Amino acid sequence: MTFAAGIATPGPPAQHAHMQELLCRLREPMTLAGLFTMAAVALSLQFMPAPRLPAAILGLSLFAALFVLSIGPEHWRRRRHGALALMPLTALFLTWLEPRIGTAQVLLVIWTACAFSTWPPRWAVPAVLLVDAAFYLVVLESRFDSALTMVLINMGFQALAALCVYYALSAERSRDQLALVNADLLATRALLSDSARDAERLRVARELHDVAGHKLTAMKINLRALAADPALQDHPQIKLAEQLSADLLDDIRNVVQALRDSRGLDLQTALRALAAPLPRPRLQLDLDERVCIADPALAETLLRVVQEALTNAARHAQADTLWVRVSVQDGSVTLKIEDDGPLRGAIREGNGLSGMRERVLACGGELLIGTRPQGGLQLQARFPA
Repeated sequence: MTFAAGIATPGPPAQHAHMQELLCRLREPMTLAGLFTMAAVALSLQFMPAPRLPAAILGLSLFAALFVLSIGPEHWRRRRHGALALMPLTALFLTWLEPRIGTAQVLLVIWTACAFSTWPPRWAVPAVLLVDAAFYLVVLESRFDSALTMVLINMGFQALAALCVYYALSAERSRDQLALVNADLLATRALLSDSARDAERLRVARELHDVAGHKLTAMKINLRALAADPALQDHPQIKLAEQLSADLLDDIRNVVQALRDSRGLDLQTALRALAAPLPRPRLQLDLDERVCIADPALAETLLRVVQEALTNAARHAQADTLWVRVSVQDGSVTLKIEDDGPLRGAIREGNGLSGMRERVLACGGELLIGTRPQGGLQLQARFPA
């Protein structure tokens, strides 16, 4: 029902982040539409009989509070489910107080939209049908004329709300998947660009060493032979040419060495490109200055392991922060990943963790899976130098 874009840079503390997320959700168009509809229902309470007005105000206020809870952050999962379970009860209570006003059942349309934005259709559809059956019984018990017609009309509006939410969520999921694919392409392109630059520098270094270096060496040998000739040994231009050729050969050797000294692939840019489209978790990246990865296969493995960790932390762990550290220890490259998601029960290796292990083993490394003392998943991969 809502979506908030995010970045991979450090953000505010968790509790402030949750409040900011809630405020962002309250400003969403569909949320504002729901609040505006509840305001219209509040105006209709003026036609409520005076003895029942306090109960109606209390019921509508409770529905509004539950509505706010139902659109809360993902971290409020239990609160959201509880609020969604109680919302139809308050709407049915308002309908029972005075069904002839005909506006309280509009709240069921709002609840339907919230239910389909949070629950999968296999849960939301039976829940809506059950509530509509209860709504029919409440209207029928009140001896309202054409109770079935009212329920069917209300079900039509509920179906419209459910379809709008369903297609809106489908569009958001497609947009999110496209953003992830784009981030993956950007990260891969960054590694490929660095790899291509290193390959070109190595080619130029080889050409300079093999072609120019060879010819300069031959010229230096010839000049030395000329200098050994008694007729030319005291000639200043011969000595100068010999000295210049020696200096030029040293300069070419230095250039070749500089071209061969690679600073490694730009792993930091690639990792941040992966995390950029994810609203959660925030990526806290710590890259040791001594890390120099020139092997594209190893860089690709590191990239994919972090990518899978980001996906798992967002989808399964509901983590707010993911810590990634790449360092050099005892001559080997070490990747350490931790998140602050609540870990329930024993760790089971699904497709994601199994894929990580296979990638690490393919590069000759090892993967250790454990938990943090504060809870949350901890991964440590070590690769040979």
